[in-house]
Amino acid sequence: MAYRLQFFDEVIVDIQEAKNWYKEQKDGLEIKFSLAVEIALERITKFPTAYSIRYKNIRLIYTKTFPYVIHYYVDELHQLVVITAIVHRKRHPDTARKRV
Repeated sequence: MAYRLQFFDEVIVDIQEAKNWYKEQKDGLEIKFSLAVEIALERITKFPTAYSIRYKNIRLIYTKTFPYVIHYYVDELHQLVVITAIVHRKRHPDTARKRV
């Protein structure tokens, strides 16, 4: 059974900022970015513990094609995956770590 997703409020901002930037670069690129994020999120819900813990129970998965990393933790009791950040790989690691 797939886990449910829950997002920190900041994640919505993370996604929107990235989509806006990609749209400015090339029309339609934001759609490809959104699809890459959706594919990664789908993998997380199907196999939430497949990715190793990196810090404070937080796991990381990298999107394909785009240089973004999704930070999340797993609540096995409630079959829930909580997304804490979706940030560019080159951003300072504390950007995501400060949220948890």
